[in-house]
Formats: sequence, C-alpha cells, structure tokens
Amino acid sequence: MTVALMWEARAVAGRGEDLLAWVRRQPTEGEPVRREILRAPADRVLVITWWDAPYDADLPELPEPEGDLVTRAVHRWRFESVPQDGTAG
Repeated sequence: MTVALMWEARAVAGRGEDLLAWVRRQPTEGEPVRREILRAPADRVLVITWWDAPYDADLPELPEPEGDLVTRAVHRWRFESVPQDGTAG
C-alpha cells in the first residue's frame, strides 16, 4: 500500500522563502518513495511524501516550524492510495 503524508504551513507575510528554506533543511528519517515540495500564493508551503507502508504505520513527519515563522499551526493529512479502476485494493 502507498501512504501519502501531506504537511502544509502558511508563513508570516513575506517569509515564504524563509519557510521554504526551513523545509528544505529538515532531514527525513527513512527514505520515502517520493518527496515533493510545493508553494502557493499567500506564502504557503506544502510537502507531500509517499511511503510504501500500511495506513497506520508510524511514519516520520515534519515538525512545527519556529513560532515566528508561521501564522498558525501546521495542517497535516494522511491518505492511502486506491486503485484507479474501482476494484478492491
């Protein structure tokens, strides 16, 4: 099964590049199948990691950034892949 962990934070106005740099410096425990870093307007940064693991596996997550870097708590979601043809996985 593939599990995707999503981590999204909103930087303090004008500090999007600082948040992006902070994310890039964070080590990853273990090696995900894939890791992607994205950004969006309003100084938002999204990190998605894909893992070959059960849905409830204990997987490494990015921590909360320093308090003066973000405007709110980080949002986190966990998803599992599903077959595209609608058959049971």
